[in-house]
Formats: sequence, C-alpha cells, structure tokens
Amino acid sequence: MQELINILEDKKGQALLGGGIERIDKEHKKGKLTARERLELLLDHHTFEELDMLVEHRSFDFGMETQQVPGDGVITGFGKIHGRLVYVFAQDFTVFGGSLSETHARKICKIMDLAMENGAPVIGLNDSGGARIQEGVDSLGGYADIFYRNTVSSGVIPQISAIMGPCAGGAVYSPAITDFIMMVENTSYMFVTGPNVVKTVTNEDVTSEELGGAMTHAKKSGVAHLTAYNDLDAIRKLRTLFSYIPQNNNEKTPRLPYVMGDECRPALDQVIPASAQTPYDIKEVILQLSDKDSFFEIHEHYAENIVVGFARLAGRSIGIVANQPQDLAGVLDVNCSKKAARFVRFCDCFNIPLLVLVDVPGFLPGTDQEWNGIITNGAKLLYAFSEATVPRVTVITRKAYGGAYDVMNSKHIKADLNYAWPSAEIAVMGAKGASEIIFKKEISSASDPEAKLLEKEAEYQQKFANPYRAAARGFVDEVIVPSETRKKLIKAFDMLENKKIVRPFKKHGNIPL
Repeated sequence: MQELINILEDKKGQALLGGGIERIDKEHKKGKLTARERLELLLDHHTFEELDMLVEHRSFDFGMETQQVPGDGVITGFGKIHGRLVYVFAQDFTVFGGSLSETHARKICKIMDLAMENGAPVIGLNDSGGARIQEGVDSLGGYADIFYRNTVSSGVIPQISAIMGPCAGGAVYSPAITDFIMMVENTSYMFVTGPNVVKTVTNEDVTSEELGGAMTHAKKSGVAHLTAYNDLDAIRKLRTLFSYIPQNNNEKTPRLPYVMGDECRPALDQVIPASAQTPYDIKEVILQLSDKDSFFEIHEHYAENIVVGFARLAGRSIGIVANQPQDLAGVLDVNCSKKAARFVRFCDCFNIPLLVLVDVPGFLPGTDQEWNGIITNGAKLLYAFSEATVPRVTVITRKAYGGAYDVMNSKHIKADLNYAWPSAEIAVMGAKGASEIIFKKEISSASDPEAKLLEKEAEYQQKFANPYRAAARGFVDEVIVPSETRKKLIKAFDMLENKKIVRPFKKHGNIPL
C-alpha cells in the first residue's frame, strides 16, 4: 500500500508544481501570484478542497502527447469565504499559458454545475492565453459549454470574474456574462482582438494596455467594475465584495451585528449648498447615511455622474444608486443609465434592498446622446427600477426634474417609500427654463425683460421648486430633516424586510437592449 501511496503523492506533487519552478519564478518577477497562491489567499485558511487535481488533456496532435501536466492548467474546487461556501477556479498560466482545452473546460463546468445544484457563488480567477490552438474545435466547444452555464446561472447564483492576466478572444465572453469583473492594473488585459490584429485590420498602433488594460476598461468601456493595484489588492477586494452578496437568489445577505446608538447625522443639515447651481459630493451623503467604513463603490471610474455601490445600514447589506452633482451636474446620460441599470438588476436578482439618492436636473441633451441611443439606454434604467421587487427607498436631496424624476425610482414606478429633504425641487424643469416658456409673452413685452424674468423665476421657484406639492399629492411620503435621514432609512428597511410582490407569469421581459 505504501508504494501506491507514494505514487499518488508523486502525482500530487507534479500537480502542485504546475509548470515548474522556472515558470513560477517568471510569474513572480512580473509581480503576479501563482494560481495556487491566489486561492490560498482568497479562501478561508484550510478550507479549500480541490477537485480534478489529476485530470490530463487528451490531445495527441502537434506533439501534445509528450506534454502532460496533472490539472491541465486550471485549479478547481470549493472552499469558504467568511465561513460561507464558494466554488472557485483559477487558471494556471505556468501550464500551457493557462490555455483552455476540452478537459480544462470540463473541470470548470463541473464546479459550475455543483454551484448551481448547491446554491453557492462561483469566483473565477482568469489568467489564460485563450483557447488551446492544438485542440481546434474541441477547445472552442469547451468555451461554449462554459458560456452556456454562465447564462443559465445568471440571476440564480452570483458569478464573479477576476482578470489576473491575459484574457483575449473568446475567453472574454465568460467574464462578460458574469455579475462583476475585477481587473489588475498593469498585469491584466481583455480584448476580442489583440494589438497585432488591430494593426493589420485598422492600421491603428495600440499597446495591449491601451487597448484592453484595467484602467481602459474601468474608465472608457465600463467592462471592468473594479480594479486593483496588484494580486493581493484584488484578492482583498474580492473578499470584501463577497461579504455584500448572498449565496443565491433565494437567500438574503447575512446581516452583521449592529448596536443602535445615536443615528442622527447633523453634518447632513449642512451638505446642500445655498445655491442650487453649486455642486457637492453625493459620496459625503452616502458616507453619513451608511455604517462606518461600509461603502464599497462599484464602477468608480466609469460614468462618474452616477454613483453605485454597496453599503451597510445597521448591519444590513444594501445597494445604493445616487446622482453625482459634482460630475455633469448629475445628469442622466447613456453610460450612467447603463451602469445604474446593470447594478439595479443585480441587486434585484439577489434580494439586496435599494437606496436611491436623487439630485438630477434631467437627461443630457445633444446629438451625441441622441445618436448613441439615450432613449433606449435611459429606458434601461427605468425598466430596471420598474422591474425590481426588492425594497426600494428614495431620498430626493435637491433637484428632481422632468422625466429623470420619474426614472430615478419615483413613487409612480412603485418605489416603496419616497422621502424628500426641504431643499428638494420637484418640477418639470428648473425655474429659469420654466419661466421663459410659461411667461414668454409677459417677459418679452415688459419694459425690463431681464427684471421680469427674475420676478417670474422667483414666483415659479416659490410655487413649484419645493417638495410640498409632491407631498400634498402623496408622491413624496414625508419631507424630512436631512440629519434624521439615517434613522428614517433604518426603520424603513426594517419595515420592508418581508416585502413580497407576485408578478404575472412570463418567460422573461424584453428590456430595451
């Protein structure tokens, strides 16, 4: 028996070594951790259970029969994060450049199937040169098998992708279907076609980093939801993100212990500037409303005119969507509508209540916006809020103008509770624009049109640019003192804890994609 055990240990030793010491050292010199090191840091200590450690590829073309490495370039299994079950895979760049073979794909599919059957999240650590060319269509079929499972799992179990090296060609589509994409600066990239192909087809000179690096996708495309300085930072952020999400669509995120104290936040009484045209940072409001150090922003560098992210409120995980007056005055445009809609739909999938902070002057005008589909893209956000059945609470801090008022989780699209601060202005448009339309004749015929405009502006401001008309109609449930907002929200979400909505049966809706 000892001889047999020795054979087993030898095979395990080969698997643990991956592509060998030389290739491991090469990865370390690039500032990267190995696949096994990443998993060791990601999962709680001594919880990882590896599956298919001894799997080998079955390719016999192009000399592949002489190159066999146990594990075949991907480590798969399950473990725990914060004591909760999670399924994981980590591609090993030291083995065939992490390239995906038929058996490599089967290993990933196996843990994805287990995750679905047992209702637990999947985290994939991607670091791969793409499909294994030597296997041809078998490797392509392997990708498609994974894509299908990503799609079927969507909205049932959370799926998180960390791009920790190259991710090119067909390999990018699996992360794109998952809920969140994390990228590591300077060591990871994503693109459908690389710089060489781009040069050949379009004659553009571009580096891998410029074309598909972490900050490119964080700022320009919005493909990356999160970025990290290095592998360690990425692992830390993955563990933090995991703490805000539940195991599956039938569960809620575990609530952290919280002892109620003085929940009044006097600083909020001073946050709104005296002038309606003066910007302020909505993140200051978020930090005051949420539990200390609990705000975790998503898509921080993309479409900064809206802020989305997770936070805790008296220990409860919530999703926050907030207009940002500091950027483009907080207007809704194509990119921020897509960003917010995606986040709202994730929260709704996984039973995470939504808090919406509103300070929006409307939709961004212009040919660029119209030609890039602000109509259908703005409708995505409207659709996402209207579709959501989780507890939804809105606080209007200042401006809520026009159609943007409707879109930002208004009472009319079935928000549960809508609060307004005394500084709220709920109207079709700003006082100046409204006065110019309503009193056009009166202003133009006046001896001093400028003075008449200011007079009518003040009149409109007094009548409409306040929360009280909306409150009188029940469109705002309560006008509240800003410092009392956190107390109100804690009570509101407690009240909505067991909210249930039964919708008519349908296969699925037809969101304006």
